[in-house]
Amino acid sequence: MSERGALRVRLDRLVREVAKFGAVGGAGLLVNLLVFNLVRHTTQLPVVRASVLATIVAIAFNYVGFRYFTYRDRDKNRRTKELSLFLLFSAAGLVIENGVLYTATYGFGWDGPLQSNVFKFLGIGVATLFRFWSYRTWVFRTLPGTEPAAATAQTRASGATPTRYVRARDRALARQRRS
Repeated sequence: MSERGALRVRLDRLVREVAKFGAVGGAGLLVNLLVFNLVRHTTQLPVVRASVLATIVAIAFNYVGFRYFTYRDRDKNRRTKELSLFLLFSAAGLVIENGVLYTATYGFGWDGPLQSNVFKFLGIGVATLFRFWSYRTWVFRTLPGTEPAAATAQTRASGATPTRYVRARDRALARQRRS
């Protein structure tokens, strides 16, 4: 497979991953906003507390979606570590998401129903970028490549740079899929 073909395969994988992440995230967004507005309009909780509660419900919903849909092909051998990292990065996302709402509500006094939803949505958007990067980098790690040992040994023995090593691995995986 040519270098361009390998790039195409990796790009296709990334596009599929982003689409699946977006599908789960979109459903999580709906859960988050639904719970937020339900709590906000049926209880006396302050805006940011209602938002934190909604975010926690959405985090639980999203974990199930990410584990069993978006990243179902990823390493499943370290679930405790995976869940711990997921909760850690989700908590950081919670702070980002609700920090935007907190700043708008208490920093600028923008706490009307429409304003709260706009800043809640904006906070979710910023936190989503962080979450996508952290989940795919640290939480749902890819399984080690299953390239043929001969290709791996040959690539390493040739003194190939890491980029060349990755390209050789991708070519070997593509050959395996074709056969």
